[in-house]
Amino acid sequence: MAVELQILGRAVKAAQYRQHRSLDSCLAAIGSTLAQWDALRAIGRSPGASARELAAGTFQSEQAFGTLAGRLVAQGLVDRRPGYGRRIEHHLTAEGQRVLKAGHEVADSVLEECFEGLSETEREALLGLLRKIEGRPEGEERP
Repeated sequence: MAVELQILGRAVKAAQYRQHRSLDSCLAAIGSTLAQWDALRAIGRSPGASARELAAGTFQSEQAFGTLAGRLVAQGLVDRRPGYGRRIEHHLTAEGQRVLKAGHEVADSVLEECFEGLSETEREALLGLLRKIEGRPEGEERP
């Protein structure tokens, strides 16, 4: 029996929705949202990156990321600094690093719960299949 692709696509989306809902709810306890924490995570991985680079890494438009970054600056979590030419670089403040670290702890807990029904072998297989769909070689990490 062939798997209906629309049902498969919906199952992937439902799993992602559940994970995002749980993350957003639990991140609220540390004063963050999933979008904010994801932006902090991207900046933490690539200090000095431009809004264009960070938008791509967080699956947002440049305009949306710019608005989000503005809120993070206003909250004292991110610093924007002039870079080469017209480039604006993004860096975490000490408070931004604290929230990022707390967010990692929250995410680890939430994701452990989300994937607790899968064995380690199943988790590895799922990761391999998702990377295959995404078109990335096994073992390659996203910046």
